[in-house]
Amino acid sequence: MKTKEEGTEQESIRESDATILDSPREKHISIQRELADLAKLADLSEGDFTAVPQNTDQHVAAGKKPCPLCPEEKFKACYSHKLHRHLQNLHWKVSVEFEGYRMCICHLPCRPVKPNLIGDQSSTKMGAHYHCIICSATITRRTDMIGHIKRHVNKGETESRYTAAPAPKSSHEVLKEADTDVQVLPNYSTPQKSDSYFNPKMKLNRQLIFCALAVLAEERNPLECLDAFGATGIMGLQWAKHLGNSVKVTINDFNENSVTMIQENCHLNKMKVVMNTKEEDDCEETMDEGEENVGIIEVTKMDANVIMHLRSFDFIHLDPFGTAVNYLDSAFRNVRNLGIVSVTSTDISSLYAKAQHVAQRHYGCNVVRTEYYKELAARIVVAAVARAAARCNKGIDVLLAVALEHFVLVVVRVLRGPSPADDSVKKIRYLIHCQWCEERIFQEGNMIEENPYRQLSCDCHGSMPGKTAVELGPLWSGSLFNTGFLRRMLFEAVQHGLDEIQPLLKTLICEAECTTLKQFSIHGPASQNKQGEVMASCLQKLIEHFYVSGKRKSNEMSRNIAKRQKSESNAEHPAFYYNIHRHSIKGMNMPKLNKFLQYLSQAGYRVSRTHFDPMGVRTNAPLAQFKSILVKYSTPTYIGGQAEGPVQSTEDAQAADNIHTAAAEDKAGDMEFTEASESEATLLFTKDSYHDNFTAAECK
Repeated sequence: MKTKEEGTEQESIRESDATILDSPREKHISIQRELADLAKLADLSEGDFTAVPQNTDQHVAAGKKPCPLCPEEKFKACYSHKLHRHLQNLHWKVSVEFEGYRMCICHLPCRPVKPNLIGDQSSTKMGAHYHCIICSATITRRTDMIGHIKRHVNKGETESRYTAAPAPKSSHEVLKEADTDVQVLPNYSTPQKSDSYFNPKMKLNRQLIFCALAVLAEERNPLECLDAFGATGIMGLQWAKHLGNSVKVTINDFNENSVTMIQENCHLNKMKVVMNTKEEDDCEETMDEGEENVGIIEVTKMDANVIMHLRSFDFIHLDPFGTAVNYLDSAFRNVRNLGIVSVTSTDISSLYAKAQHVAQRHYGCNVVRTEYYKELAARIVVAAVARAAARCNKGIDVLLAVALEHFVLVVVRVLRGPSPADDSVKKIRYLIHCQWCEERIFQEGNMIEENPYRQLSCDCHGSMPGKTAVELGPLWSGSLFNTGFLRRMLFEAVQHGLDEIQPLLKTLICEAECTTLKQFSIHGPASQNKQGEVMASCLQKLIEHFYVSGKRKSNEMSRNIAKRQKSESNAEHPAFYYNIHRHSIKGMNMPKLNKFLQYLSQAGYRVSRTHFDPMGVRTNAPLAQFKSILVKYSTPTYIGGQAEGPVQSTEDAQAADNIHTAAAEDKAGDMEFTEASESEATLLFTKDSYHDNFTAAECK
């Protein structure tokens, strides 16, 4: 008999396992959409619902119903109105909502509870818990359940294991940027919890880097370029798709999930994927026979420092999450001569002087919050890049430095040799900054001065008590832009139809030349095409001249390109800028920014707007002259109808002030005289006649 019973039990277990494997698993009874659905569970019989207590039939016969989520020891069977109130107050109100479902609290013995020993007796306490709709976990606290569901959502696990799905839906989203499709996870905008971070706000950053690479591709062909932190691979895909065979793109990432996503995105854009040399035998080629080969992309899974130590590249882009100082030495170790290194730093909290101790730790730089904090951040990053290049006996030529709200981008050209390295290091200097008037100047020489305040043009140290200035740095004191390179970037942006980046490039060109936008020459389409043809022919002759039997004459080429760079770059633009609102005068209306630029230009100073600050003015005028011109062309706030022009004299302003005071007193007097007699009312004067018959002094 025992053997027969064991055999029947094993058969029943096998049948139940088979049904579980074949059919989708049902969700727990505590997970319902409506409160009415939860109340219907009380009407189930003992045969249909195993969680109902054993004496259900007796209670149902008597008109009472048990709670489907509580054992009989905790809640006895009751009538419908009381059961409905119990389900609503105890189970439904404290439920956790997710995608239309409510995960109600459950008191059934689903969760093992440790026994409590009270003397010699052992009592088991039923623990309340929640059942996760996504996984089979049971959570006791409601706050923990909410956090548990959020972790599932951040990982992209939104499909329930309990509900039957006809076909598994893809959890990836397809985004398109610059004719390039990329698959991203639903949590692509949260870098802390996502394997493949994609930021749509960095579109300007990607377009600037693409234009810089396109300019370099005109100089030498083919290029070996590296995206050291691929993530979704969007940047490398844009390079390969738009520049074609002129570039050999390598996309690297250390995360295995990111590498898988990069391969999928390459297949999505009809690109051939070639793994690194260790896995070259197992490389995947997903191109069909009838499809056209757009390009080949090499995908590697290495640490960024390792791949830059092992291989040489013409173009390297570093965009880690945070600071890039840990990868600068490896980037400059094997980069080729006259190559380009672009660095994107997103640790703006330290660069923008919100976390000064972090800036001291990462960059070895003392920084405070100033009106020109964005340019200060750009010069901090350039100084770190210059020091890293000098350690490898290489110098830099800064082509571009941009600091926007959420990133700092620096693009430099590498000049091999100790002499360029020494020249670059000499441009790293300290800055003396006055904390009262925010006047600033780079420190001259390395000799210790008795009174360093004499280098500042302001007299705040003599008129203010205590120490008024602070030493910032070390910073890059050279130019932040190369005018010729920016003009070629603008040409490439027009050629590839990048309309969003063109206004920024025009502002950068004006800032590099320190001119206003009205003085900037914008060629028409015909002249641009002609200029492009001439440039392309000159570059082709240059390449054919310096390439003999497949080898590059590096010495002659570097010498000629250095000459061209010197001819392209004009006089260096003035360092830093002034914010017109920061130096405005209280009670005065400032002139319009464009008119104020004209006033400074008429005074004989170089002037331009800056991309760092929409209300910033880059000029070589001292702060005292800047303020004097601003005061000269400002108007009092209470003279609204007067045209912008020189400020009135102090006597006229005082007389106007007296008139307004008399008008206010006269208005108050009118209110008092209205209650007087008719004889006294004859003494009333209107405001116009009052001002016509009396002078300002008599009014007072």
